[in-house]
Amino acid sequence: MSRILLVDDEANILTALRRCLMARDDFDDTVPDYQLDAFTSPQAALKAAELNEYELVVSDYRMPEMDGVRFLTELRYIQPDCISLILSGMTDLDGLVRAINQASIHRFISKPWNDIELRASVTGALAQRRLQLENQRLADEVRQLHTRASNQAAELARLERESPGITKVQWGPDGSVLLDDDIA
Repeated sequence: MSRILLVDDEANILTALRRCLMARDDFDDTVPDYQLDAFTSPQAALKAAELNEYELVVSDYRMPEMDGVRFLTELRYIQPDCISLILSGMTDLDGLVRAINQASIHRFISKPWNDIELRASVTGALAQRRLQLENQRLADEVRQLHTRASNQAAELARLERESPGITKVQWGPDGSVLLDDDIA
């Protein structure tokens, strides 16, 4: 189940977002498996983010308590892996650039939104997050394997210094270890 944080100062927008995101899929008639937490206060949403892990946040751009860019920037410190979508009824180019550069938003969605496009944006953002986390996991695994290989190489070098030739093993065709007397 994906946990999504919804933040907008207008309760009716939150209701519409919830209805849109929980609607049955038009193609396979399934209901999305989302847990939606909605807040009209960015401060309350930040407090919730300290207690719960969110995969995705959908935030309004213009809110009286704090604008969406500032909210998403603060959220990024709490949850750096959370993907951000920002909603706005205004086409404020400077604000959009700020949102992209400061808050690292994944996508800007204009109000009123198209339900299909919004659901596709959410689905795509969640898929991107899963890929990013998998890439991080794989990179960590590669670093661990590299460290292990380096440690093994250091140990082989130590053994070779202590007993020259110990790491140079000759193998027979049947997989047996050949001793110097066996080598013809």
